[in-house]
Amino acid sequence: MSGTPERFRQRFPALRDTVHLASCSQGALSDALSAALAEFQSSLLEHGAPWGIWMQRWERARTAFAAFIGAEPDEVAIVSSASHGAYQVASTQRFGEGRRLVTTDLEFPSVAHVWLAQRTRGVEVVHVPARDGVVRVEDYARLVDERAALVSVPLVTYANGSRLPAREVVALARERGARTVVDAYQGAGVEPVDVRELDCDYLICGSLKYLLGISGIAFLYVRDGLRDEVPPAQTGWFGRVDPFGFDPRSIDYPDTARRFESGTPSVPSAYGAVAGLGMLAPLDPHDVRRHVAGLTASLDAELRATGERLDSPADPALRGPMVALVDDDPDALAGFLATRRIVASPRGRAVRLSFHYYNDDSDVRRLLEALREYRRG
Repeated sequence: MSGTPERFRQRFPALRDTVHLASCSQGALSDALSAALAEFQSSLLEHGAPWGIWMQRWERARTAFAAFIGAEPDEVAIVSSASHGAYQVASTQRFGEGRRLVTTDLEFPSVAHVWLAQRTRGVEVVHVPARDGVVRVEDYARLVDERAALVSVPLVTYANGSRLPAREVVALARERGARTVVDAYQGAGVEPVDVRELDCDYLICGSLKYLLGISGIAFLYVRDGLRDEVPPAQTGWFGRVDPFGFDPRSIDYPDTARRFESGTPSVPSAYGAVAGLGMLAPLDPHDVRRHVAGLTASLDAELRATGERLDSPADPALRGPMVALVDDDPDALAGFLATRRIVASPRGRAVRLSFHYYNDDSDVRRLLEALREYRRG
C-alpha cells in the first residue's frame, strides 16, 4: 500500500489545502525533504564543518540517481545545473568547420543557449522545428547527417509537455555517427528513464522538479567507455582523481564521469536530492506514468470540451505530464489561481499545469472550478 498515490500524497503536508500543479517548475515540499534540510542544519550546529558526513551524502545522491536511471555510479557526474552539464558535454567535443550540432526549438533555453554558444568554435547549430507543438523523428532525420557531431533531444519539452521520440532520435544519430545527449529534466520522476534502453551517450537531469528536491544540483550521465575528444574545459578540485590531494601544480582526470565535476558542490542540495530520490525509488515508474496520464487525459478532455485553447498535444501518446492552457495573460491567470491556493507555472503564452504521483482527481476539479470563476470575471 505504501506505493499507492493516496499514501504518497500523504507525504506532502501542503497538499491538505493546496493544489500543486507546478512540478514542471518545482516539486511540492515533502516531509522527507523538510527532514533532510533540517538534518543538514543540525550537522552544521553539531559539527561545524563535517565534510566527511557531507561527502557521504553527496555520494548517496550519485548512487541514488544512478540506480534511478539504470546506470552505474561511476557513470554519473554531479554538477550544479542542467546548463552546467550541457557545457561540460559541449566542451569535450572537437567541434570545427563543417560540423553540426542538432538541437530543437523545444529545447529548454538554458541548454539551448549553451549549444548556441558553441558557434564561436566553428560548429553549425541547427534547430529541428516543432510542428503543431510536437517534434517527430522524421524532423530530426532531415538534419542529422554525416556532418552531425552532437544531437540533443529532450525527453519531454518544458514548453507544452509533449514527449519527444528520444529513443528513436538516439538510434538515428548513432547510426549516422553522432553522439547524443538527452535532457530528462521534464520527465524523470514521472516518466520511466533507463539509459540502457535509451542508449544515449549523455543524459542530463536536475533535482528540483519531478525528482522532488531543490535547486543547486543536477546529474550528468556519461556512458561508460566514452572517451572525450578534449578534456572538460571547466574543472576544479572535485574533478580530480583524488580531490583531497590538494596539488596545485598538476591536473589529472578520472576515467569515470567524475572528470566532469568542478568546484565545491551544494551540500544542502545533495541532502534534498537524496530525500526526493528516496521517495521515488520504491515506486514503479510505469504506475506513476499511468496515474499521471489519467489526470492529464481528464483535464485535457474537460478543457477542450469547454472550448479552452491548449498548446499541449491532444494525442495521449505525445502528451507528457503537463497540460498547457493558452491564455491572453498567463501571469494574471496564474496569479488568480494562487489566490485559490492552486500553484501553476506560466510560461510564454500558456499556463503550464503539470501533474505528479501526488495529484488526484480532486485537484482537477478544484482547478476547473477556479477556471470557471476566472472566466466569469
